Amino acid sequence: MIGDFRFRLNGATPPLSVDDWRERARGRVPRMVWAYIENGADDERTLQENQAAYRDWYLNQRVLAGVADVDLTVTIAGTRLDLPIVLAPTGLAGAAHWHGDLGAARAAERNGTRLVLSSASSYSIEEVGRGTEEHHWFQLYPWRDRRLIGSLMDRARDSGFTALFVTVDVPVYGNRLRERRTGMAIPPTLTPARILDAARRPRWIYGYLRHRRTTLRNLIPDDARVSEVESVEIQSENLTADIGWGDLEWIRSRWNGPLYVKGVLHPDDAERVVDLGVDGVVVSNHGGRQLNAVPPAIRALPAVAERIGHRADVLVDGGIRSGTDVIIALALGARACLIGRPLVYGLAGGGTRGVAAVLAILREEMIRGLTLMGTPTVKDLGPDSLSPARRPTLT
Repeated sequence: MIGDFRFRLNGATPPLSVDDWRERARGRVPRMVWAYIENGADDERTLQENQAAYRDWYLNQRVLAGVADVDLTVTIAGTRLDLPIVLAPTGLAGAAHWHGDLGAARAAERNGTRLVLSSASSYSIEEVGRGTEEHHWFQLYPWRDRRLIGSLMDRARDSGFTALFVTVDVPVYGNRLRERRTGMAIPPTLTPARILDAARRPRWIYGYLRHRRTTLRNLIPDDARVSEVESVEIQSENLTADIGWGDLEWIRSRWNGPLYVKGVLHPDDAERVVDLGVDGVVVSNHGGRQLNAVPPAIRALPAVAERIGHRADVLVDGGIRSGTDVIIALALGARACLIGRPLVYGLAGGGTRGVAAVLAILREEMIRGLTLMGTPTVKDLGPDSLSPARRPTLT
């Protein structure tokens, strides 16, 4: 059963950081799955800078502050969270580990937070709704077929999902070269060499053959026998490059709960989104997997937060690998952060328990960091909590 996974460390030091979980995950999955997890678009400039941009900031430390307890609680979409970190929607999570989205949702509950379930999830909306104790949130692509996306919204509402996150930065797929070179293109392609590589990961191949959690379950009927390739083709066929503001207006009119738009980088877009009645935005470049050479999300965050932070929730994702990164993001105007790759590192390295361990590490790092900064609550974070690490270049 999911949740009963046990680590067998054989005397080895357990993973102590997100980077440790990354290294553990790398050895657990086939190369083509690892390429899917790690790659970005084109030369991966934005992917690399997403993470590096956090080094632009130093934390300001204040001493003798007497911080005995640290409060990490925030409220997002009307839900009180014990941790300002939400699990981001990750398509095909079951390729990393068969526990997939359901295991990730249960790990989020253990840590007092929520999962945003991907439209391209390996467990259906209904399976996650039935298999969890708390309400979670659902991610939607504004695909071509309004009957399809309307059905997904209805299913999410009926299954207890209380907020909707609409991803707007995938009118077409980004040029993900590592995926294409290793066979994880659209559609995926298998060769004898790739099958042999997967067979060298017996734990992964056992989970794959036993549980078959590598199809996009929301896009196929429960009783349909559809292959992984066919389910991915269904999704790709529904992408439409001509999505516009009218599509978002239609979604807003049809969804009566909290609505967030994911994939915003420009403050003008953020303002227009809020003018349409959206409750918040996620400042995001899709983890560097879509348009290459756009700014790192953390650099785009302050301008968006300044423009709309008084009217709507501002969240951010991309490049977060530590509790310190979360602190920096909150100080720059985010109410909370979403994590994608760290979620998958934990999932690939240890299933449900791995995801829970990643969240626990981030919580511990945040508490330690805020205590050393002399900051008792995340609500006290702001621009004066940081100093620039690099002087601007004079021209």
